[in-house]
Amino acid sequence: MKPQVVRSVAGWRSVRTSDGFQDKSVGFVPTMGALHEGHAALIERARAGNDFVVLSIFVNPTQFNDPKDFERYPITWDADLAMAGEKRVDYVIAPDSREIYADAYRFRVSESTFSNVMEGAFRPGHFDGVLTVVLKLLLLVRPDRAYFGEKDRQQLMLVKDMAAAFLLPTEIVPCPTVRTPEGLALSSRNRLLSPEGRVKAAEFARILRTHKDVGEARQRLADAGFSVDYVENHDQWRFGAVRLEGIRLIDNVPIEDSL
Repeated sequence: MKPQVVRSVAGWRSVRTSDGFQDKSVGFVPTMGALHEGHAALIERARAGNDFVVLSIFVNPTQFNDPKDFERYPITWDADLAMAGEKRVDYVIAPDSREIYADAYRFRVSESTFSNVMEGAFRPGHFDGVLTVVLKLLLLVRPDRAYFGEKDRQQLMLVKDMAAAFLLPTEIVPCPTVRTPEGLALSSRNRLLSPEGRVKAAEFARILRTHKDVGEARQRLADAGFSVDYVENHDQWRFGAVRLEGIRLIDNVPIEDSL
């Protein structure tokens, strides 16, 4: 199956208002491309629960506080389309940033509490960009359900709260983190690591999960060769962010009784 690619806002609106969508459910998977098996799991979940599946591929410039990080974000268009076809995506939306930000980012969504810790503290403005583009895409696509991975749990929680706050009809569906057999959370950034780095990166989640004290977990990560941004506990989950080979990795694990 080859998905239909739509590259403009007007083009998508024309598709979305066509008779084919009447009384049909729409599942939406927003991505920045560089698709991997974690994205595949989101698509499969959407495929199982909806008549139509829509995938967006849009590298959102406003969520990058480091321009160099934006410039080196991996672009894998052909492979992304191949996966979309394999997973039976109906439509791929790939809008131009000039359309998404026709207002030059004058208007944006800001959250005042949970967005200021962890990722928000280390990446100023990051969640303004995330929440703004997600809101735009949800309003454009008008899905019944949108699927987000728990690997980016802080983002997931903020998106879910935003949808409720703005009375959006879309259900935000959380999906479990997909990991390698060694335990590394799948991420588009992983491909920027060396083979040796990917092996070492698998220690990240294990250390988060197996050390009771936050300070001890930070120290063990540092001893293992990671540069640590933070390790914090929130709402029965442990969150962490580290850098390895200059690549920033984030993860989270439930705080189990054994901790």
